[in-house]
Formats: sequence, C-alpha cells, structure tokens
Amino acid sequence: MNASDLTKTLAQILLSRNWTVSLAESCTGGLVCAILTELAGSSEWFERGYITYSNEAKTECLDVSAQLIESYGAVSEQVAKAMAEGARMNSGSNVAISITGVAGPSGGSIEKPVGTVCFGWATENQVLAKTMHFDGDRHAIRQQAVEFALTELIALLRS
Repeated sequence: MNASDLTKTLAQILLSRNWTVSLAESCTGGLVCAILTELAGSSEWFERGYITYSNEAKTECLDVSAQLIESYGAVSEQVAKAMAEGARMNSGSNVAISITGVAGPSGGSIEKPVGTVCFGWATENQVLAKTMHFDGDRHAIRQQAVEFALTELIALLRS
C-alpha cells in the first residue's frame, strides 16, 4: 500500500472507534503529519503533531527524560517509546506514533548507521517500539519510515 492508501485505511479504523492519533516526529520532520492531513476530513481523527528534531524539543514538548536521551541516545527504542507515550499523553489522543532516526547522508555511526530508524506506538494499553534499517538516500529513508510507521500502526490496531 502507498501512503495515501495507508492513510485512508487508518482513517477508517480510527473513525470506527471514535479515536484520534498524534505524532512525534524527528527525522521525518512532519512528513507523516503532512500525509495524514492531505486526506479531507482528517480533522475528525488527527489531533496534532510534534516535530521534535532536537533533544531539547523531545524533553520540553514530549516529557522525554534528558537522562534517557543521554543514556541511550535520541535514536533508540527507549526514546521512541517515551516520545510516543509523551505525544499520546500530552495530546489526549488514543494512539500516537513516534519516529526518531538517522536519515543521512551524515550523522550515522558504527552502532547506528545512516538508515537506522526507531519507531514507537502508544495506545492506552501498551507502548511498543521497533528499530528498522532502511536503504537509500535521505528522501528514500524518510519515505520508507513514513510508510512503515503507518503500516505497523494499522497492524497494531487490527490485532
């Protein structure tokens, strides 16, 4: 499915439950929010998005502990979980997605090479995280991250 189809599917699921979604984006810089709000009527199920590119923004906007970022790094499942939970709690949404990663072309390391992206999904009952490694240039990595985040949220909500 492409991003447009994923958005329509997510919208149907959220509307059927009378739920809203919020986003906490770092390396994708608001791409998920932009794609979700391209769908007419998205105001019925899209609550808000946080673009928390800096570590300070993650702490100030999402209540991610600075110590957590220092201990594990901004690109980690621990921080992705905290970002998702912070977005859900601060927005009052039923569900939230977070994305933090290294989109490149620089900024990678041996432990976290370019293409490493950590995701978080938070509902009222659980907070999950997953790390993926995408190939390609900056644009390709960010696009793959958008589609993966939406695909996994849909799967989570259907399970």
